[in-house]
Amino acid sequence: MIRQGCQTMTCSKYSSDTRRVQVDIETARRIAKGVLGAKGCPPDITVEAADHLIDSDLSGVESHGVWRVLQYAGYYDSGYLTADVRPRLEQNARGAWLVNGCGGIGIPAMTLASRNVVTRAKDTGMAAIALQHVGHTGRLGAFAEYAAGQGCLTIIIGGGGRQNWRLVAPYGGRKALMSTNPYCIGVPGGNRGPVIVDFATSAAAAGWVYGAKVAGAKLPEGVLIDRDGRPSTDPQAYFDGGAILTAGGAKGYALAVAAEMIAEAMLGPATTECNWLMLALDCGLYQKPTRLQELAEEVLSELRDCPPAPGFDQVDVPGEREADARTRNRNRPLELPSATWGEILRLAHDLGVETDAPNTG
Repeated sequence: MIRQGCQTMTCSKYSSDTRRVQVDIETARRIAKGVLGAKGCPPDITVEAADHLIDSDLSGVESHGVWRVLQYAGYYDSGYLTADVRPRLEQNARGAWLVNGCGGIGIPAMTLASRNVVTRAKDTGMAAIALQHVGHTGRLGAFAEYAAGQGCLTIIIGGGGRQNWRLVAPYGGRKALMSTNPYCIGVPGGNRGPVIVDFATSAAAAGWVYGAKVAGAKLPEGVLIDRDGRPSTDPQAYFDGGAILTAGGAKGYALAVAAEMIAEAMLGPATTECNWLMLALDCGLYQKPTRLQELAEEVLSELRDCPPAPGFDQVDVPGEREADARTRNRNRPLELPSATWGEILRLAHDLGVETDAPNTG
């Protein structure tokens, strides 16, 4: 269980005995950029992707952090993703806006989509955009934070791609059939920033499972089942034919099915990882920003002041925990699993990327 109010660098789903090493932020950024550049990514995309991954680790979202360069490198090697492409803004025959990721990494595609949909929402009150042909899009909360900072309510829903990504068993089943079908909702909040709800409809994002295998870590109970449907904490059980469970049982499953209908049936079959729908609404249609913040703070302060239950340090507001983590960790080294960092260094060395780094462990 991740304790609310975690005060360390890493609020992780990995087992507490996972060995870690401290890595200077600039070293991690330089090596991540070097790996992506060696695989053929344009320089500006290597910068954007590396910064996004670093920000995820600083935000306490290790599942979407620096370890992902290992995954991305493998995708480029296999041809699953294309390195030397850029996302394109397009309109279909019916006038609907979409971002074509051209089979590349999804982080710059999601950036392009969020900028476009927010600009149009501020102009017309409400806007929508779809994303197709994109690879992994990183931490969704980062894009919702941007939109909320512009005064917009934003909803992001992803799904589809189940032919390539059979990760999650439907509720009551034991076979992996669906992807993790994430949702993200961002809205301007109170005095401490926006409220950001960012979650997979599975019991854990796939990044926790894949990352745990690299790190040699166990996962909490209630995340995985093995091929026979028995509970497991070993990530290898998933790779041996098991499945990730849905979050909240039938409720997570219902949200996942809705995401499949939106992203796969409405938008069409996903060609790379997932399809995405992003909606933005200008909150100024209903409330002046100062009044919205005032009303939001009334709600949120009451939640924060709730006495914590046993096993918890405090009650946090979604989105504020990540923002607090970034502030707290800004001048600290990253705390990465030793095995994971070792794999990153080996990959960088094989690619001719300079790896001399001030590490402490």
